[in-house]
Amino acid sequence: MAIGGWQFLTILLLVFGLFLILAGIFTAYFGSGKSRTIGVALLVVGLVVGVLAGYFYHSGTFGGQSGQLGALLWESFLVIVAAVIGALVAVGIFLVAIMKS
Repeated sequence: MAIGGWQFLTILLLVFGLFLILAGIFTAYFGSGKSRTIGVALLVVGLVVGVLAGYFYHSGTFGGQSGQLGALLWESFLVIVAAVIGALVAVGIFLVAIMKS
């Protein structure tokens, strides 16, 4: 199944929100002072972006249909896993080639 423009935008916003959440948790936990405040801000912005993107897709504003958010999330997960595996294999081949020369 091909990914359309609205699905791409939704996946982009959901992944952006997810990584803001992860960066916010990391920064808030390990940071101190201003860093901790920035981490909390990143966490909140990530939650807002993710929830709004999911809501707008589910409601049909981003071209989705009711009940299809779960399918999009599953597709997104598979795309991310495939990209990470491909990137790790490419980096592995690069490192082996560099180390052998």
